Amino acid sequence: MTGAEIVRVLGKLPYASFINVEPILMDEELTMVMRYQEKNIGNPFLPALHGGAIGGFLEVSAIAGLMFSGDYTKVPKPIGLNIGYLRRGKPQDCFARTNIVRQGSRIANVRVEAWQDDMDNPVAVLMGNFLTADYKG
Repeated sequence: MTGAEIVRVLGKLPYASFINVEPILMDEELTMVMRYQEKNIGNPFLPALHGGAIGGFLEVSAIAGLMFSGDYTKVPKPIGLNIGYLRRGKPQDCFARTNIVRQGSRIANVRVEAWQDDMDNPVAVLMGNFLTADYKG
């Protein structure tokens, strides 16, 4: 899947444009970025990114990662998601990468890590299952 195709997939997810998510494609590796914007701030006194914006970013990143790695005709649908918020999101860009733990014929299990300054210190982690019934492997 090319960068243009990933942008087209993101166009099917209205929340992706609302929180300002875009792909960065380098060789065979897809990194998603949520560009900083003031409306994504949840606590203006710290300031800190809103947990819902981070959670939505992780979900969008999981879907884009699945679409990038497989042959799908439909957008994968989340079945169950668990998000661990590890530290506050600072008012700056946030990055994420998807790791597909297991890809079956109907269900995919993924792990997504989001970070800001240091990839080894994630802001949040998502573990989730997605319905991928049309996966062609």
